[in-house]
Amino acid sequence: MAIQLLILAAGLLLILLGANYLVEGSSAVARKFGISEFVIGLTIVGIGTSAPEMVVSFLSSLQGKADMAIGNVIGSNIFNTLLILGITALISPLVITRSNMKKDIPMNIFATVLLIVLGMHGTLFNLGTDTLTRYDGAILLLIFIWYLYSCFHNKSDDEENQEAARKSPAWLTVLMIVGGLAGLVFGGRLFVNSASELARIFGVSDKFIAITVMAGGTSMPELATCVVAALKGKGQLALGNILGSNISNILLILGGSALINPLSFSGITAVDLATVLAAALFIMLSAWMFRKNKLDRFEGVILLLGEAAYMWYLIANI
Repeated sequence: MAIQLLILAAGLLLILLGANYLVEGSSAVARKFGISEFVIGLTIVGIGTSAPEMVVSFLSSLQGKADMAIGNVIGSNIFNTLLILGITALISPLVITRSNMKKDIPMNIFATVLLIVLGMHGTLFNLGTDTLTRYDGAILLLIFIWYLYSCFHNKSDDEENQEAARKSPAWLTVLMIVGGLAGLVFGGRLFVNSASELARIFGVSDKFIAITVMAGGTSMPELATCVVAALKGKGQLALGNILGSNISNILLILGGSALINPLSFSGITAVDLATVLAAALFIMLSAWMFRKNKLDRFEGVILLLGEAAYMWYLIANI
């Protein structure tokens, strides 16, 4: 077991290092084209920090481990919203802009609802089994491509960042991106294999390992990014990171995973789905209630209590 724990730690370290270099390199490329801070957070950083989840879920799908692929994404989105946004709001309240309210937050809710409808169509509509098919995966990916395209209409006027990005060596940027991807691929393989072995040793389900250890571990890049952004007063980057990560997790990662192999939802409970949907809805409600258009420390405490309650439920139902 000690060897498996070391392999798990090594895989997680490679994932985190790979994600860090991928985000740094991708952000440098984005700034060269004058993309705004929020859009960088929503797309480049959001997708970049979702790369660990993508590697883990894709490899799990290739190995036929649907519980791990789906559980990793659902657990990650819950972890992102309840724990990471909760901690970030405690550090520095996050302003929710009109654009966030009209487009980005509703898209996060829409993606979550669509995932539940497509994945649970057997239970909800008595149409076949609860499975995310390849057709469903194609729908998710097409929506992701449209959304990504629509995001890049917003340009940044931050000439200082653009000039700094232009001065960075192109070879270094390419090396960071390639090296980051390599770290994610090899680290993800180590992580999936060791997590599966630990699940077998402890006699717990793949879904439990995916929603707790794997989801928390692969969400570390989002946590680090948001904490640093909050400390630097860049709330829009932090909010964009979480929204972008959550949307990418569902549309890109589960869409791609379903194309590789149809994903059965048989191991996912109503509580799991209700929690991920409630977390997405809470961001919208925060803009309407309490301090309008702001996710402040009070809401941060509510989010953290929600994460604690969900973890208690998981542990109580091992």
